[in-house]
Amino acid sequence: MTEQLPPGYRRTEIGIIPEDWEVKRLGEVVDVVGGGTPDTKNPKYWGGKINWFTPTEIGESKYVSESERKITDEGLKHSSAKILPIGSILFTSRATIGEVAILRKEATTNQGFQSLIPKNIDNEFLYYLLLIIKREFIAKANGSTFLEITPSAIKDTEISLPPTIEEQRAIARVLSDFDRLIEALDELIEKKKMIKKGAMQELLTGKKRLPGFTGEWVRKRLGGVVDIVGGGTPDTKNPKYWGGKINWFTPTEIGESKYVSESERKITDEGLKHSSAKILPIGSILFTSRATIGEVAILRKEATTNQGFQSLIPKNIDNEFLYYLLLIIKREFIAKANGSTFLEITPSAIKDTEISLPPTIEEQRAIARVLSDMDAEIEALERKKEKYERLKKGAMELLLTGKIRIKEENGKIEVVR
Repeated sequence: MTEQLPPGYRRTEIGIIPEDWEVKRLGEVVDVVGGGTPDTKNPKYWGGKINWFTPTEIGESKYVSESERKITDEGLKHSSAKILPIGSILFTSRATIGEVAILRKEATTNQGFQSLIPKNIDNEFLYYLLLIIKREFIAKANGSTFLEITPSAIKDTEISLPPTIEEQRAIARVLSDFDRLIEALDELIEKKKMIKKGAMQELLTGKKRLPGFTGEWVRKRLGGVVDIVGGGTPDTKNPKYWGGKINWFTPTEIGESKYVSESERKITDEGLKHSSAKILPIGSILFTSRATIGEVAILRKEATTNQGFQSLIPKNIDNEFLYYLLLIIKREFIAKANGSTFLEITPSAIKDTEISLPPTIEEQRAIARVLSDMDAEIEALERKKEKYERLKKGAMELLLTGKIRIKEENGKIEVVR
């Protein structure tokens, strides 16, 4: 079906756009400049003051200022590297294609870039536009050793532009506001995580006591307060053992969340019966014991695991307290691991690990509640960040294609259509 044409819009080779927007080749509004690398064996070319970026430094931040390595005037002179002015957009053109960043200081790049120097286009608007048409660049890339997009393919890419630089800037300002909100949330999340880390070190070692609790902490072997249960894998070639209702976790599913409920794969009663897998009760702590050691999660549903676990069933210890305690002593488990093919920690090494415990279960639970509240606050902030990221993505699709028009008057942005 043909997409209906709204009033005030026209159909073009790159889609439906407002009647007063223009379709232009990227090469009409930017100069495209490649990079270069001075001879890496010549010390006179390196360690200077000229920024020299590589693609691995691009993609995390909207703006870049300082490169990891720098070249000298001699290095610049004896290579194809070129000075890019402030405001240029670094654009990765090899292997990972279409990563972008705006320069806040003059710089050069290696050959993994075809950077864009804006002529009659707002560089902030262009930055966001490049993000939403990244797939086009990837589709145009080719190469046998690694994918690469040519300068001519970049220049020939068609884009749609608002009729005035003012509208471009207004669009960029709205999207920049989203970025600032997301960055502020990122900073707040990192701050909260650092506060939680400090609280864990103090509360889980007894350096700081919560109000109302006294008495000496006690040292115990982990094997004295938990039962340790290994896992198993039913015969993967027998279809009767797979696709049932029994959760069966692998180590790759552990580490992202405090709680787990549903595994990616499930086994049948027959699979359980004909393997060394065992049912773990709700509240057990899944503990990865192979390769990646010491990742933990609390079970919210009964489950089994493969052999990459030595899971802990708490006896006379609060499972939430134990979860946090395991996080801060993870290095001890890694230090005890051994193996030639991959590192692994044995059940006996886990059992023999000594831990310090508050004298009462009530204090354990109080400590766990404090840390759980911190987790809940961090999770709420992360959800808020994800919401703004979704809103920004939607706004980019609408604003950068003209589906929503805005204008700026007296410093205020208004939607006009």
